[in-house]
Amino acid sequence: MISRDDILNANILIVDDQPVNVQLLEYLLQTSGYVQVSSTTDPRVVAPWHEEHRYDLIILDLHMPGMSGFDVMEALKPLEPEYLPVLVVTAQPDQKLSALDAGARDFVSKPFDPVEVLTRIHNMLEVRLLHKQARDYNEVLEQTVRARTADLQRFRSAMDATADAIFLIDTNNLSLVDVNEGACRMLGHPRAQLLALEPGRLGLGGREALSEQAEKAGAEAGAKTQQHRAPELTEMELLRGDGAAVPVEVYWLLQSEGESAHRTLICVARDITERRLAEERLRHMAHYDRLTGLPNRTLFFQTLAESIELAQDKEWRIVVLFIGLDRFRKVNDSMGAAMGDQLLHEFSNRLVQCVRLRDTVGRLGGDEFALILTMTRDQQDAVLVANEVREALRSPFDLDDHQATLTASIGIAMYPDDANDPETLVKYANTAMERAKEAGGDGYRFFTAGMNVQVLARLDLEMALRRALDNGELELHYQPKVNLTTGRISGAEALLRWNRPGYGLVYPAEFVGVLEDTGLIVRVGSWIIDAACRQIAAWLRTPVGGVHVAVNVASRQFVEGDLEKDVKEALERHQVPPELLELELTETALMSNAERTILVLSALKEQGIKVAIDDFGTGYSSLAYLQRFPIDKLKIDIAFVRDITTNPNDAAIALAIISMAHSLKLRVIAEGVETRPQLEYLRRNRCDEIQGYFFSRPLAAAEMGALAESGKSLPPDPNVAAEPPQTLLLVDDDVNVLSSLHRLFRRDGYRILTAVSPAEGFDLLALYPVQVIVCDQRMPILSGTEFLAKVKEMYPDTIRIILSGYTGLEAVLDSINRGAIYRFYTKPWDDTQLRDNIRLAFHHYWLMHGSGRRAREPGEDHTALTG
Repeated sequence: MISRDDILNANILIVDDQPVNVQLLEYLLQTSGYVQVSSTTDPRVVAPWHEEHRYDLIILDLHMPGMSGFDVMEALKPLEPEYLPVLVVTAQPDQKLSALDAGARDFVSKPFDPVEVLTRIHNMLEVRLLHKQARDYNEVLEQTVRARTADLQRFRSAMDATADAIFLIDTNNLSLVDVNEGACRMLGHPRAQLLALEPGRLGLGGREALSEQAEKAGAEAGAKTQQHRAPELTEMELLRGDGAAVPVEVYWLLQSEGESAHRTLICVARDITERRLAEERLRHMAHYDRLTGLPNRTLFFQTLAESIELAQDKEWRIVVLFIGLDRFRKVNDSMGAAMGDQLLHEFSNRLVQCVRLRDTVGRLGGDEFALILTMTRDQQDAVLVANEVREALRSPFDLDDHQATLTASIGIAMYPDDANDPETLVKYANTAMERAKEAGGDGYRFFTAGMNVQVLARLDLEMALRRALDNGELELHYQPKVNLTTGRISGAEALLRWNRPGYGLVYPAEFVGVLEDTGLIVRVGSWIIDAACRQIAAWLRTPVGGVHVAVNVASRQFVEGDLEKDVKEALERHQVPPELLELELTETALMSNAERTILVLSALKEQGIKVAIDDFGTGYSSLAYLQRFPIDKLKIDIAFVRDITTNPNDAAIALAIISMAHSLKLRVIAEGVETRPQLEYLRRNRCDEIQGYFFSRPLAAAEMGALAESGKSLPPDPNVAAEPPQTLLLVDDDVNVLSSLHRLFRRDGYRILTAVSPAEGFDLLALYPVQVIVCDQRMPILSGTEFLAKVKEMYPDTIRIILSGYTGLEAVLDSINRGAIYRFYTKPWDDTQLRDNIRLAFHHYWLMHGSGRRAREPGEDHTALTG
């Protein structure tokens, strides 16, 4: 094993015609502990000095007067025919490969990176000294093996002194003859235990592989022409006693004397874990940008080539976005390079958040970044990402009490539409980026002219929207909100629609993004507030009466508009009571400029305006800020309502929002309610209001007024009884089994619900309070244990029972141990026993959760159930 002292005592020569470089390297090595460091500025003396001193490492400059580094290496080769211990230093990257071809072992670049220089010197010295030590080992091993089996004890004493692992294998039966202490320490086995194992169990290879290795080692020994030739090293992994893999570098020797039946195969293995880690660090440094941590140009092109290769098989599109920061040089010059580096680092963090996990972000140099997007659809996805990048730049960057605002120009090129190779694709994206800069910056351009048609189409959409506001093409539809306590309409949300000439009714998803990007949302938002107040006033003059209307407010209305003035003037213009108007804001809008938002909302609240947070749970507001905002209501996002009856995580989030809101004395409304189970689940868990297609789709103003006037209400709560009946849910995909169980239990007076699938079971659990569940284990999509595991999360008070007709009990027992299942019974069942056990299950439920109540059936013996 090469120790640290061995490396620090290595003989090193520095050759450079520049004294300042020699002094720098001498200082770097001496302060790191190296003690034998010589130097010269005359390259002509290197070969004679090496012949006399046999240096372990020569650090050689390539460009020197009189004699170049290449000439020096040529002069050294007769002295070092097998291994030239030269580390070249160059400031010209294109000379690196030529230096390696000339015999150099490695290279470093000018200007010096101290960590990189010391790492490469350490690695080269370790390899150089390993070659020296290997020759010594070779001689020792050959002398020791000649002593045959009688001298094994003496061999062990000598070899136990090394940290390397040494294995002696009998070539006759291919079993271990002996090992040294280094092998025991490396693999974590006592010597006796290690000798009892087959070599293959340790990773040394099976019988066939060892036989081939013995033949190869024998052939190499017979053909050896140089007495001190370095052994051939190979890398492999050995297995420790705890199952961990140890990377090692090994060489093989075959005992050359004695009868062939008793020859010994010797394996010497060195742990190279630290070297592997160092190599991994070097690979990371070679492929990742040091400032931002993003893939550098080399890795980016490699990843792009792999993405194109995969896209050829999958028929996908690969999109490259080339991003150039506008006017970055001015910011860098005015604030300094350090601030410029910090700005690039912060921008890279924002950039990573704009892409999916499977996409790649890279820094190509300076202020130029690039994205690789894998898409299965059209180029509109690229437009969305480009706009996200532009939006990410809109918020100012805070740089040590200074603020900087940037924009970006983005070029877009596509595979296979534009090019089929990485270099051309990036070049075309760069060209498109330059076009975007020429157009004024803060925009994007496609390389292909045909794709720019879509960009022009977007511009056309912008112009059409500007005309729409002036020509009265915008209108409001209204979706009713329903109070879950009364079941009646409690208000409506105003939703924007665009009646575009020649296109018909256009929904917000197709144009609201353009309104926000262009800033038109400020004007349109003001129009929406005015139109909503106008409609409220119109309803007040009819039998419909007062309708509470909520309007959505965009974040840019706070930043660029005068929301307080817009609301106040609309209320006064149409003589509308302030309490009938509600403003809905997203968490993002609230937090974009929190202090100003609090002031504006507080002023509106004093006028009597209600305020709600829309899409709650999808943003990033903190509870500390939430208490400071003058909020009246939280709106649960549809993302948590869609699967609220089947997804425990969505249910937990929704219930947490309800509980938190009520603790803060806020009302809660859930949007996107489309089914009766969703409705009943929310009603049972104290949600205040709902809106969604279950009650009504968005309606034009006249239809909304008619609906409000009609008095339509929700269906009554099916569980309004003061004391709910004992309810048993049976879940089995076999309808015959369900029928049999229904007949068995109906005589006991339970309310019996039956479901032929877990999905139907979830719906029934949402509709009715259930105390006991009996579920089949083997069902499609979800097994019984999987279904009841989810039920436990959403309805932890239920008593959950598995009824199974097969003997695979491992999953069932595991569920019992985890508390997901109360009991397990087999098919076919005993009717009397099963009825008694279900009665006991209800009894257990009411004891645990029934406020003193327990179920007693006619003729039931109380003592029998409790004893």
